Amino acid sequence: MKHNKDKDGKPIGDRGNRRVPLTLTIVAMCALSFYLGGIFNSDKDEPEIKNVSQAVSTKESSISPLQVKSVEFAECSADYQDYTPCTDPRRWRKYGNHRLTFLERHCPPAFERKECLIPPPDGYKPPIAWPKSRDECWYKNVPYDWINTQKSNQNWLRKQGDKFQFPGGGTMFPRGVGAYVDLMQELIPEMSDGTIRTAIDTGCGVASWGGDLLDRGILTVSLAPRDNHEAQVQFALERGIPAILGVISTQRLPFSSSSFDMAHCSRCLIPWTEFGGLYLLEINRILRPGGFWVLSGPPVNYKNRWRGWNTTVEDQKSDYDKLQELLTAMCFKLYNTKDDIAVWQKLPDSSCYTKLSDPDSYPPKCDDSVEPDSAWYTPLRSCVVLPDQKLKKTALDVVPKWPERLHVAPERITEIHGGSAGAFKHDDSKWTVRAKHYKKLLPALGTPKIRNVMDMNTVYGGFAAAVIEDPLWVMNVVSSYAPNTLPVVFDRGLIGTYHDWCEAFSTYPRTYDLLHLDGLFTAESQRCDMKYALLEMDRILRPTGYAIIRESSYYVDAVSTIAEGMRWECRKENTEYDTDKEKILICQKTLWYSSSSSS
Repeated sequence: MKHNKDKDGKPIGDRGNRRVPLTLTIVAMCALSFYLGGIFNSDKDEPEIKNVSQAVSTKESSISPLQVKSVEFAECSADYQDYTPCTDPRRWRKYGNHRLTFLERHCPPAFERKECLIPPPDGYKPPIAWPKSRDECWYKNVPYDWINTQKSNQNWLRKQGDKFQFPGGGTMFPRGVGAYVDLMQELIPEMSDGTIRTAIDTGCGVASWGGDLLDRGILTVSLAPRDNHEAQVQFALERGIPAILGVISTQRLPFSSSSFDMAHCSRCLIPWTEFGGLYLLEINRILRPGGFWVLSGPPVNYKNRWRGWNTTVEDQKSDYDKLQELLTAMCFKLYNTKDDIAVWQKLPDSSCYTKLSDPDSYPPKCDDSVEPDSAWYTPLRSCVVLPDQKLKKTALDVVPKWPERLHVAPERITEIHGGSAGAFKHDDSKWTVRAKHYKKLLPALGTPKIRNVMDMNTVYGGFAAAVIEDPLWVMNVVSSYAPNTLPVVFDRGLIGTYHDWCEAFSTYPRTYDLLHLDGLFTAESQRCDMKYALLEMDRILRPTGYAIIRESSYYVDAVSTIAEGMRWECRKENTEYDTDKEKILICQKTLWYSSSSSS
């Protein structure tokens, strides 16, 4: 609306209107503002939502379910069969080589997003079932010969007929991973009594170390970038071993602080002492107080190994001394060493950390502005993240041993708004009931047909805990926009990561057998386009794999329509409580081949 103005440019009313006293105008405007605020911000200060049915108000439940137009998604071209949108080699040249920045996550802008279905390789077959898959996989599912050719003398893998075999070799364990871990277990007795449960392997190869630890009750996240060791993470996941794409470069790894009981590097070639020790400082952040850091390869055992490393004994001694000096300054102690393996322990008590307050200490302690758990696109900092002195039960020697820790409310649950031992126990009980119901709806759950599982928006890891006796593992994903519950997931002996479902996940296509979500679209639809989230689910789900989609009734039909356009077969089921406010979709991705394929 246009307003008349006087000679000074100030608005004036029409001549025929009566003047309204200024005070009445202000009162009227305040009243209107209060009224509108009540309408549009009524949900602003509501307590944390515990489940979908609480999220769906009475008003919403009376609204007709969301409807979307049917669409049939086209196939992507065959050269996208291993497309990883946020770590795409096609885009590497846009980013610098310094500290391998190009290997980090760089997601495409919205206008470059793919709206097509990723085809499987020519000749793809449903993966070999666990536990046989740990030792072999179909060659055509991961048709890459680079590692087979370049690492043939180290027994990483071997091509035999139509399969890859995994003998369990590695750069630092030519006698086999079993003998290597046996020696490690001699050096760290805590590996065999339930003290150590979670581990991270940086530079994992084909994840033979993590695969061997599964039989020893230790759950490992195998980490590797998408680099010239082609498809390391894809091989790991094809074998049924937990893995994720990632690199320690300029940003923190997507894990909470004090998460892992043990960290491992077997000749991973990470320059630990360069850049002010940034990379080792990140290991310190994610390692639990009392946890262990294991290094094999240069410069360990340099006196006997230096000739094979194309270096001099003096250089290797200097590297080892620098490493030991840095670790000591960070409050690590040399715990044990033998042959090619050295083990350091992060000190669990606070006596050492008080020394870091000295202004002349290096590396310095992080100041209060550095949030220890901030780990989604958070830059690395050249400072030591100290254990929270308020928490007395997060150190490795006081955390309950596995498997007792799975059902004990962690101390860090009190750091979460609304978190308590009672809330934890209630969540545990709820998921026991839900998992039992899921197995009625999806009989394959709990059988070798389902090995790699992702809980796309977990809270405390309740679903993973409920299926812990099944022959599967669960990647627990906590939204980077949700309350920070990932520390609780790790404290109870499970694994997980932060993620934002507006972006692609850090994995290859066809790497999960089951995707589970609980109210994800209810929680994130205001930020993320549901279509792209479902297309990402299709990318990472294996052909013939399943999705359990627990959603408010408002979204279920729309999800089913989009899923049909992705060539999924879905059916709607009631929840265990048979409520109208939320439903369950049981979906299966069909196996199809590219129209240009010869399969």
